[in-house]
Amino acid sequence: MPLPAALRNLPLPIIGAPLFIISNPKLVIQQCKAGVVGAMPALNARPAAQLDEWLAEITETLAAHDRAHPERPAAPFAINQIVHRSNDRLEHDMAVCARYKVPIVITSLGARTDVNDAVHGWGGVVLHDVINNAFAKKAIDKGADGLIAVAAGAGGHAGVKSPFALVQEIRAWFDGPVALSGAIAHGGAVLAAQAMGADFAYIGSAFIATEEARAVAGYKQAIVEGSSDDIVYSNLFTGVHGNYLKGSIRNAGLDPDALPQSDPANMNFGGDARKAWKDIWGCGQGIGAVTEVLPAAVLIGRLEQEYRAAISRLADPATV
Repeated sequence: MPLPAALRNLPLPIIGAPLFIISNPKLVIQQCKAGVVGAMPALNARPAAQLDEWLAEITETLAAHDRAHPERPAAPFAINQIVHRSNDRLEHDMAVCARYKVPIVITSLGARTDVNDAVHGWGGVVLHDVINNAFAKKAIDKGADGLIAVAAGAGGHAGVKSPFALVQEIRAWFDGPVALSGAIAHGGAVLAAQAMGADFAYIGSAFIATEEARAVAGYKQAIVEGSSDDIVYSNLFTGVHGNYLKGSIRNAGLDPDALPQSDPANMNFGGDARKAWKDIWGCGQGIGAVTEVLPAAVLIGRLEQEYRAAISRLADPATV
């Protein structure tokens, strides 16, 4: 199956993951200008009316960039929608996305036919994030155009499946767009994702340690100084399992090595969840590749160099 038009001919096969609280128009714009899909959760706009302002800023700035640089137009942007019942803003936020004809909508925590139909109605593409093959099939059955395979080691809400197993199982029956998430913070890992069968790498944690990201300095520095040993997997904070920085858990007065389990029935993505993510820092296992806080464009340039070098190494190992 050919890729949807919005996802064709990207300079780099990378989608920037929408980072709860952290992503903002400044980061999205820089990602898109540098050639990767920039993404932002709709819920990051507070109050809800701010979403209209942010989408106007993104669309107008990227349109101006394209007029000035027709030889290298910006990549499209994506808005993440939490479709779980606890999101009481979904109807409002979808209406705003419709006004701006958002090119890509990333749906999370539930697959809904009505949401997919609405996006298709304005010509957009829906990518749904999943942690296993069963959820992947449900998402496609309900009309999603593509999948984001959230494998072990991904930041924030993540699954436990090996990326090799997860992509292999999905590709056994689905030939549409697939992005792979899970500890990807190096250009070589981007190529590895493609070698496994994914079309795109889905990168989140590395973008937290960028100048444009709306994260406190301590959060960014913890990523720069951290490694996979500093990540803990727990469902305590939102009711859904995810990966978090141990240091932030200790700072909250908890023992990261002895966290209780939460009842999934208490899953919540309203104000309480926002407070949890502000104090407990989501992060993936790939942060060992992140060694300094950089402008987003510089980080993307580094990823591109690593990606091209990995291609060259495979083509002719003797030249590297």
